[in-house]
Amino acid sequence: MRLQWNLILSLIFALVIAIFAVVNVNSVEVNFLFTLLNIPLIIVILTSTLIGGLIVGLYGIFRQYSLQREIKRLRNRIVELEEEISSHAEGKNKAESKEIMKEDEHNQNQTNLDSIHDQSNHLEESHKP
Repeated sequence: MRLQWNLILSLIFALVIAIFAVVNVNSVEVNFLFTLLNIPLIIVILTSTLIGGLIVGLYGIFRQYSLQREIKRLRNRIVELEEEISSHAEGKNKAESKEIMKEDEHNQNQTNLDSIHDQSNHLEESHKP
């Protein structure tokens, strides 16, 4: 939608410039610093408009190129950060897994110790006269 409005406004602006240029066909004296020339005003108006349009267009192209480079740089940074996050999470998961394994081993040892202790108590009670 925005592109359509820009196109419509550009066409209206071009039409206004064209009408303004056609109405002003008289010759004018133009000072180019090193020489004076008599040029029809229509040529001066259309040339000035064309040069202005080229400057704006080149600026737009430069800006778009700069923004595309910035987007590419930021996308690469996102990939780097995602990789960093996944490697950090992977390392954290490994550490958590090791901690869980140690905890399970400790619980198993405690269970075995309790079982041995119970058996020992049971044997002591059975050997009492």
